[in-house]
Amino acid sequence: MLSRKTKHTVLKIISMFSVVRGYNIPIIALAQYLSAIFIMASEKRALDVLLDFNLFIIVLVSGLTIASGYIINNFYDSKKDLINRPNKSQLDRLVSQKTKLQVYFTVNFVVFLLAFFVSFRAVLFFSAYIFLIWFYSHKLKKITIVGNLTAAFLAVLPFFAILLYYKNLYPEIFAHATFLFLLILIREMIKDLENLKGDVANDYQTIPVLYGETFAKKIITALTVSTLIPIYYLIEIFEVGYMDLYFYVSLIILIFFLQKLWKSNGKPDYLKLHNILKFLVVSGVFCIVLINPSVLLHGKKIVETIVR
Repeated sequence: MLSRKTKHTVLKIISMFSVVRGYNIPIIALAQYLSAIFIMASEKRALDVLLDFNLFIIVLVSGLTIASGYIINNFYDSKKDLINRPNKSQLDRLVSQKTKLQVYFTVNFVVFLLAFFVSFRAVLFFSAYIFLIWFYSHKLKKITIVGNLTAAFLAVLPFFAILLYYKNLYPEIFAHATFLFLLILIREMIKDLENLKGDVANDYQTIPVLYGETFAKKIITALTVSTLIPIYYLIEIFEVGYMDLYFYVSLIILIFFLQKLWKSNGKPDYLKLHNILKFLVVSGVFCIVLINPSVLLHGKKIVETIVR
């Protein structure tokens, strides 16, 4: 049997894991590695990319920065979460606000030190990233549209850390980033519908609060239709290998998503829509492998030489 003190410690660890959303960070790290292997450094063998110490530090620092971002976001959203997520909020409150801030500053200090192992440019990048997350949580989140755009931008920013490291400015990278940005932006809009009660109570100036649910649905519909642009480029213009199957399936799912959106009228419905978008984002991470599976054994250039 565990002692009372041990149980309390375990609960606090679980609580902090919930605050930093530890289940999301491994997915982001995987997405960064797969993007490096199959898109940004596809001329190298997968093993060479995996053993790159600087890349490992960038991925680690990205994960720590995101974790600290979740902490500060949780700190500022504690009152709103009591209304929108009462069960999760009770778990999160097992760790005091003071402790959350202490962990937040400690993690950011570790990020600052680790970034020096890569370069001073990495220090500047992650320092700016930390500041933007704090500014978003403290100020921008409550501003109409700006909050949604900033949240989506911050979500794709870790991939630009990899982009800056490899200095490969391929157009298809921006097409992938645009598609991901739009999916996350749509998800942020759905979260506004899902969290309507808490946003009204805490004076968050979101689109559903100011203009109503119907107008928000029209914006979401327009954003969903706009995903056709990056999808067209990724399927018809750029070479994405077998990943075009993912984009075809995504189109079908997004059509279903829109049908369900206009029939939704409560939090349970919006939560289902949120999960559909989360599935698209997470499955998109694993489907990066479909771009060119042979890169796992050989670099892209080596494969092209063999084919010739």
